[in-house]
Amino acid sequence: MNGFKKAAVLVSAVAVMALSACASSSGGGSGGDSGKMNIALVSKGFQHQFWQAVKSGAQEKAKALGVSMTFDGPAAETEVDAQLQMLQTAIDRKPSAIGYAALDPEACVPLLDSAKQAGIPVVEFDAGCNSKVPVSICKTDSKTAGALAAEHMAQLMGGKGKIAIVGHSQINSTGVERRDGFVEKMKKSYPDIQVVDIQYGDGDHLKSADIAKAMLSAHPDLKGLYGTNEGSAIGIVDAAKELKLQPGAVTIVGFDSGQAQIDAIKSGLMAGAITQDPMGIGRCTIDQAVKAAKGEKTDAVIDTGSYWYDKTNVDDAKITPMLYK
Repeated sequence: MNGFKKAAVLVSAVAVMALSACASSSGGGSGGDSGKMNIALVSKGFQHQFWQAVKSGAQEKAKALGVSMTFDGPAAETEVDAQLQMLQTAIDRKPSAIGYAALDPEACVPLLDSAKQAGIPVVEFDAGCNSKVPVSICKTDSKTAGALAAEHMAQLMGGKGKIAIVGHSQINSTGVERRDGFVEKMKKSYPDIQVVDIQYGDGDHLKSADIAKAMLSAHPDLKGLYGTNEGSAIGIVDAAKELKLQPGAVTIVGFDSGQAQIDAIKSGLMAGAITQDPMGIGRCTIDQAVKAAKGEKTDAVIDTGSYWYDKTNVDDAKITPMLYK
């Protein structure tokens, strides 16, 4: 082999390895395991600790049940096309079942139809597709969680004042429901609290920080900010730090967990946040996928719960298992 060919082969190999490392992670085996049930999970992303916790819970359950699994997801939750390609790749591998968390509830419909035609049962986690193909979904009741965030923020603000929302998506079901649950609760129970702005930062903490700073500039009398996911909430915290806001100057409420939010809560900069049970979501998804693969009865919707945490309970034994760092 001449030098040019050797270089070309090396470059190709490195590129393939890099792509695989970014987009895919195996947990307990691959679809090629002879005679072993395999579950292919396609997540909404890899960039937040939430998804790593979901993966960890799924791996735990897969090991307990003696099945293998793969876990794939795009680098960012805006990469719908990349996620759809991962779903297609999973279908092509013909696993025993697929677990899917939809970024775009419409774009996934044809591919789930293809999975059904291929005889592959589908379960969902976190966010659903507008399809009748999936037989189960493991998720947080996001409207209830959004309302819980609103209730705590309103109480902290004394039931009055102007607030704004930094959302992570106006398409994905979790973003829509966490926003709507929050807004509806405020309108119904706290009429003296006014939502003056809602903008979307795609779950990116840099975009979300810029949005939060612009909101605070446009509304100097703003009393509260709500971030609907990990990236949104961290963005708000970063904005508050950049503007050198004192703890309590603006009531900041977040969603999800991660070390940055935990630190902000302990310092008093963030009032509190809603956490989910991501490991529980992962365990539930594998459990339902295995049942579906065996042709057993599955549960249509499983709410894995949502919980408020702040300085008073962040270290409690009931809360710490729900926090991911």
